Amino acid sequence: MLKHNTYFEGAVQSVGFERNNLHATVGVIAPGEYHFGTATAERMTVISGELRVKLDNSDWRSYAMGTAFEIPANSGFDVQASGGPAAYLCEFLGA
Repeated sequence: MLKHNTYFEGAVQSVGFERNNLHATVGVIAPGEYHFGTATAERMTVISGELRVKLDNSDWRSYAMGTAFEIPANSGFDVQASGGPAAYLCEFLGA
């Protein structure tokens, strides 16, 4: 089953799915800056474009296409897309 998610008035959209009993989403982030919270740990892989990311209590860091970063459970992060939309794969690492 696929689940469509829309955030920030349509600026961030994703489709959720399950594969091998693991939950994931694939989505697109329009240019701008957004804040997300996490309940479970996540791994985000940039599949197109570039994202700047600031995890809670850290500095901004850039991630190009093909790179990934992990977000701890029960935390948050800011993400910026500039120069065009960026696509990502988010894998949920917790139960």
